[in-house]
Amino acid sequence: MSKYRVGFIGTGKNRKNPSGLGYAMAYLHADGYKQLSDDCEMVACADIVEENARLFADTYGFSAVYTDYHEMLAKENLDIVSICVWPHLHCEMTVAACAAGVKAVNCEKPMALTFGEARTMLQVAEQHGTVLVFNHQRRFGLPFRRAYELAHRGELGALVRMEAAMGDLYDGGTHWVDMLNYFNDESPAEWVIGQIDAREDRRVFGAPVETQAICHVKYRNGVYGLFATGQGMHTLGCPFRLICEKGVIEVGADSQSPVSPDPGPMLRYRVDGVADWQSVDCKDEHLHGPGYIERAMADLVDCLNTGREPELCARHAMNATEIIFACYESSRRRGRVDLPLTITDSPIGAMIEKGKLAGRRHPTPEG
Repeated sequence: MSKYRVGFIGTGKNRKNPSGLGYAMAYLHADGYKQLSDDCEMVACADIVEENARLFADTYGFSAVYTDYHEMLAKENLDIVSICVWPHLHCEMTVAACAAGVKAVNCEKPMALTFGEARTMLQVAEQHGTVLVFNHQRRFGLPFRRAYELAHRGELGALVRMEAAMGDLYDGGTHWVDMLNYFNDESPAEWVIGQIDAREDRRVFGAPVETQAICHVKYRNGVYGLFATGQGMHTLGCPFRLICEKGVIEVGADSQSPVSPDPGPMLRYRVDGVADWQSVDCKDEHLHGPGYIERAMADLVDCLNTGREPELCARHAMNATEIIFACYESSRRRGRVDLPLTITDSPIGAMIEKGKLAGRRHPTPEG
């Protein structure tokens, strides 16, 4: 079998100090494909800064460099395209890659800047038969896999409530909300009620995010979720907590966690009636890795080889995206939002533009 031809849209710089302006995700994707050399061949990249693209190509040993991704898609006969740009470009690039006939689009998260764009990406990929995945790579981490096993093996009883503490809902929160969906067997949400504050001008990869939020979710299977972001995230005490009928599981309650006042192991659980926490060995793996992105790339390639649905499929990403935008929409409506969500815009973006968020100056008649 011939190797999958891999191309990249958006290389950026190989940053030593990643931030909300760039994480050099193309390099992390490429490191994953490099480990799959029996199946994948990296052949081309496109970046609006030619110098960045050439450095990336030199790093990974190919020569095809473009400053126009449309030209790359037209000329290179690609099988897999990794999209590693800011979210306001995800939709148009995904649509173009699907139309070009690629087998798979491997897009960075969050899905898109608006909910309408997220739906479009999902629909276009289905129309073209393109495998579309989003890089919620934590699903492949031992702390999360073993937490799932604990929650479902029966010792602690059924899952009742899930809690998550995150920096913001949209950017970092897309990982956290996605993980709760994973723990809850992908049950869609039934309703969402939330409130946000955006008194500071916070943007991550160009997208507006809240300063603080609280969000309550009911899933269709009867499980509830509670999210706190920004300043309020410290009140939950750890990044993830799963409350079952007969006990509690905590993920990330370790010494490196910014929200853990009682440092412990990366994964621990406690059975009702037993005072002591039980720790679970997760080797050297933590909330962010190592090795999660490499496993995500391997899963995508295996799905292309076997035809099964990827762990990071667009269907799963859409479940998380709907909850995030529903929380923003609940703040806009000042009430509960029953799903499915039908909006097309970004509620937080619209509220900021109109000066309708707490802590921001409301526009005067003069503007």
